[in-house]
Amino acid sequence: MEAMPRVVTPELLDDLDPGDPRALRSRRDLSRVHRAMRSVHILKTVIGKLPLRPPPRSIIELGAGDGTLLLRLARALGSAWRGVHLTLLDQHDLIAEATHAGFRELGWTVTVIEADVLEWSRPPVGERYDLCLANLFLHHFQGAELKALLSGGAARTDIFIACEPRRDRFSTLASHLIGLLGTNAVTRVDAVKSVAAGFTGHELSTVWATAPGAWATTEYRALPFSHCFTAVRRGGSGAADAR
Repeated sequence: MEAMPRVVTPELLDDLDPGDPRALRSRRDLSRVHRAMRSVHILKTVIGKLPLRPPPRSIIELGAGDGTLLLRLARALGSAWRGVHLTLLDQHDLIAEATHAGFRELGWTVTVIEADVLEWSRPPVGERYDLCLANLFLHHFQGAELKALLSGGAARTDIFIACEPRRDRFSTLASHLIGLLGTNAVTRVDAVKSVAAGFTGHELSTVWATAPGAWATTEYRALPFSHCFTAVRRGGSGAADAR
């Protein structure tokens, strides 16, 4: 079956003031959406398949939002991951004190960077990280911007993981039914746009192939509605060669 064409359009949440009640509600909706998508389970499974040695001590999440997804992931990863320094990058600092406290309980330290990710991606390269994560974020970009973002990630880490909407008819149908989760109008509109802008096949691997260095990439569907991508630098300091 021929793949659906990728269509990237601005999402409503991106244009709302962070304090707008509709934005606050939509971000709360995302917690339910992540549970329906099994995002934490998928991310933990992807990480478990990577040849990490030892567990990463520095992690950055691009487009981190309110940080609650990473807190749930940190709890799921368990005590072996204590001592992690986490950097959360987003255009706005949306991290509540309760979320900071949750990370402290796990022995994680958190730095928040308020920045445009495309500005962050440009040279010169500053801090490097053992692991770079992007969840439901890359689909906002296309063309030269997506290439620049991935190139910036490749320059700053040896391991990159992305979990994005899967662009197919099943996910499209589900996106039109997301109101069944009790989501607001912003989330309902943005869910449809997110799937239309999602990924399939080896689209991210093709863009990543332009990044300098020798990389092993994988890209696949993760049920029910996600598309996963990983890139591991061969001979990188934080990982053995990819299997």
